[in-house]
Amino acid sequence: MLSFIQNIGRTALTFLSALGRLTLFSVIAVRWIVTPPYYWQQLLRQVVDIGFYSLPVVGLTTLFSGMVLALQSYTGFARFSAEDTVATVVVLSVTRELGPVLAGLMVAGRIGASMAAEIGTMRVTDQIDALDTLSTRPMQYLVAPRLLAGTICLPFLVLIGDVIGVFGGYIVGVFRLGFNPAIYLSRTLEYLEISDVTLGLIKAAVFGFLIALMGCYHGYHSGRGAEGVGRATTNAVVSASILILISNYLVTALFFGV
Repeated sequence: MLSFIQNIGRTALTFLSALGRLTLFSVIAVRWIVTPPYYWQQLLRQVVDIGFYSLPVVGLTTLFSGMVLALQSYTGFARFSAEDTVATVVVLSVTRELGPVLAGLMVAGRIGASMAAEIGTMRVTDQIDALDTLSTRPMQYLVAPRLLAGTICLPFLVLIGDVIGVFGGYIVGVFRLGFNPAIYLSRTLEYLEISDVTLGLIKAAVFGFLIALMGCYHGYHSGRGAEGVGRATTNAVVSASILILISNYLVTALFFGV
């Protein structure tokens, strides 16, 4: 019994210690975002890597998600003779939930792993220590531009993904399910509000920050050798994905006041 209690206490202390390190890392990184000098070249490089090169995978994901959602909604609502609501369900589901969450998970798998591997390799090869020797702060040079780029780029990715996802639903609705194009578009826009799109973009900004934070944190504290870098990469993707799902609920609850 005593051993069991000790294990619970040890686990709790380990968790709180890790949470404290992550919180401290986050506060320091955010402070360096607003502190000059600013490394614009690093920021531009990360914007291109996160925003431009992630667009194909986000676009494909949202396109087929919108298509599948239209099919599933039609077959489900046909039981209640509510097929006319398919367009509304597609646009609200994509803009509020599917667009931000799926884009976040895709970017977490691509960018979170890339950041952790890159910074972890720099840690293993002592390049981060070399930056200190050259009077360049690693947190300001490596971490701050990535956090800012992730927070800026993901809302734009989600906005484009929303359009592509709704277009995917339109393709299936019009060419597969036989909806009238004009009626489908009017149903799409009839119940869509600015707040629906805004909610998705707020989620995207939070997700982008968390993805970059997890990638930088695990890479910065990577263990030695190839095994340490691999473990940091895995932990970055897993922790970012979990935080995306948790923060998705929290942001939704705060937005609707539930």
